[in-house]
Amino acid sequence: MSAPLRHATFSLMSYSRYRFIKAATLERRTNLYLWNTKLSSLDLSCYLKSYRFYCQCHRYLLRSNKINKSKVAQLHGNNRNNLSTGACTPRYVIGIETSCDDTGAAVVDYHGNIIGEALNSQTRIHVEMGGIIPIIARDLHKQNITNVVDEAIKNAKLSYQDIEAIAVTTEPGLALSLFIGVNHAKMLARKYRKPVIPIHHMEAHALTVRMVERVEFPYLVLLVSGGHCLLALAQDVNKFLLLGRSLDDSPGDAFDKTARQMKLKNLKECAGLSGGAAVELMAKTGNPKSFQFPGVLSQNRDCNFSFSGLKFHAKSLILQEELKQGIDGGNVLPNVGDICASFQDGIVKHLVHRIRRGLLYTELKQLLSEENKTLVVSGGVASNMYIRQEIEKLCQHFNCRLVCPPPKLCTDNGIMIAWNGIEKLKREIDLVQVNDFDEIDLKPRSPLGIDMTEDVIRANIKVRGKLSV
Repeated sequence: MSAPLRHATFSLMSYSRYRFIKAATLERRTNLYLWNTKLSSLDLSCYLKSYRFYCQCHRYLLRSNKINKSKVAQLHGNNRNNLSTGACTPRYVIGIETSCDDTGAAVVDYHGNIIGEALNSQTRIHVEMGGIIPIIARDLHKQNITNVVDEAIKNAKLSYQDIEAIAVTTEPGLALSLFIGVNHAKMLARKYRKPVIPIHHMEAHALTVRMVERVEFPYLVLLVSGGHCLLALAQDVNKFLLLGRSLDDSPGDAFDKTARQMKLKNLKECAGLSGGAAVELMAKTGNPKSFQFPGVLSQNRDCNFSFSGLKFHAKSLILQEELKQGIDGGNVLPNVGDICASFQDGIVKHLVHRIRRGLLYTELKQLLSEENKTLVVSGGVASNMYIRQEIEKLCQHFNCRLVCPPPKLCTDNGIMIAWNGIEKLKREIDLVQVNDFDEIDLKPRSPLGIDMTEDVIRANIKVRGKLSV
């Protein structure tokens, strides 16, 4: 392509399309040979970024007598075929999340922009019920899913025809809840002839950070939520190495059960909050050194987690304090802040101990780049600011960057499902067409990636002493 034609091509691109061009270039989806230029991807992106350059190209085109307007018009039409689809035309995926107790839906574009979203939370109902009851969660999903998904589309100011694919959580989670989301996704996909992208709930949590931060593979990720706790190495969109997982309860469950034991919902300031949020709030008023919580799995040279012992210790402590202070019925202990702070600190110390071994393991096996070592912490419990603060101290010791998604993206939502769908769409993996919907399976229990826990044990890594930050 001659220089004038190339300049004409650039000038005819609306500047409003710059973001699409930039993202496609950085993703190496633009065929640079079609541009007849030897610029690197990054240089080309910067070249296109300049609005001044755009204007210069336009003036050059007007002065040039080598091409006429009809040829320019033809070039404008043909130019769309010279770029990847993602560079010229907006591409949208809607994500549907019903793995547990929240009905979420969101539309996300090719570049991680949230175009529209909607969420129906069941938290208040389940707090009043004393815990998540699968049948009630299913009925609430069934009652709200149509409105939630339609609202996400409406907020995005799009129609279902504008959606390129439908991403939906298929694993892991409550079977009854997953069933509602998957069935609704299939119904929409059949009606509008769209592919379905099955999503692993924990993979979605692990990848959410890439919407808001430039995080390159590989990176270490800690996923802590109401149903899970695991430490893994993210090597690609669908490639993970599992270093450790919870052997019993999740940290979210431990927070919820302990909050219930302390009757925090009876406090005005904790009304409507989840157990974890209530404990974090009350812990701000207490002293984390008031009560000593035992170390957990300290002799096990692995990266697995256990929270049942901490939960049991908290229960025993609460009963002792209530007996000692004569607290009964719905009354709350006056030193509940100290118990919350000490319990929260016990959880954090356990998490930090296991992450520390995980970082040592990645160093031993050379699994992370020394120049760009990153730890991502995501999941509902990652919204706890005290936990983030203590993990940040660990990362400073290892010269490791800590990245956490915004609290809004840490909890279960349709946004993370839609973004995982976008990541898979870019690589054209796991797209299930209408005729193949029978291949989509629900997996209430589903491990993340390749299990490396035994290899971690064989590495026999000792973790001793306090960190010097």
